[in-house]
Amino acid sequence: MRTREQILNHLIYRQFQKALTEYSMLADGDRILIGLSGGKDSLCLLDMLSRRQRIFKPQIEVEAVHVRMKNIHYESDTSYLKRFANEHGVKLHIVTTEFRETEKTDKPACFLCSWHRRKSLFRFAQEANFNKIALGHHMDDIIHTTMLNQFYQGSFSTMPAVMQMKKMPLTIIRPLCLAKESDIKEYAELCGYEKQIKNCPYETLSNRTDMRRVFEEIERINPEARYSIWHALEKEGKLIAKSNSSFGA
Repeated sequence: MRTREQILNHLIYRQFQKALTEYSMLADGDRILIGLSGGKDSLCLLDMLSRRQRIFKPQIEVEAVHVRMKNIHYESDTSYLKRFANEHGVKLHIVTTEFRETEKTDKPACFLCSWHRRKSLFRFAQEANFNKIALGHHMDDIIHTTMLNQFYQGSFSTMPAVMQMKKMPLTIIRPLCLAKESDIKEYAELCGYEKQIKNCPYETLSNRTDMRRVFEEIERINPEARYSIWHALEKEGKLIAKSNSSFGA
């Protein structure tokens, strides 16, 4: 009889493979850079892509980068991340960046921190000749973003599963887009993924936590709600896109 860890491993990898196929995420010769934050989702993504790297066709090359913010107390155990990546046969790069809170802007600090991390990620990817960036967003992340955009921006849009950048030779892929957060969380716990030291001073300023609670209540009322939202996103062509932005969605 298979263990719960084996069942989840098979389930998530099957969803991962389905996403790669349905949204045509891979091509022969791809050099893929994983944005490794150190959270459960990006660790799971590295786990899955490292396995996919061993399959001959299409042949891909996978590396990872962890971006540290110098002036924000948001710590990661980089020794663990290096060990985890090494155990999975993936080279890990560490990049450090920063931003000044004193700069005059109407953007919240949380946005600025995320923007500068993304800027460093994209710059490194181009300098190291990667053509794709893989991010660990799962189905829940994409649905929460859809709801945030509707309720706060008046727009039916989201983080696409695949986004081709127009201003740079890069494509963003989200291979865990068909996986549920609860499955990834349980799998990470069973696998013994180490939790990172997380002391982000801006974490409570985000609307995403509120939206998570709203969606949990929606799912309580209708357990099939996530699939209805996902179908609507596919029907409207929101899961494959091109971006005019410098750093994507």
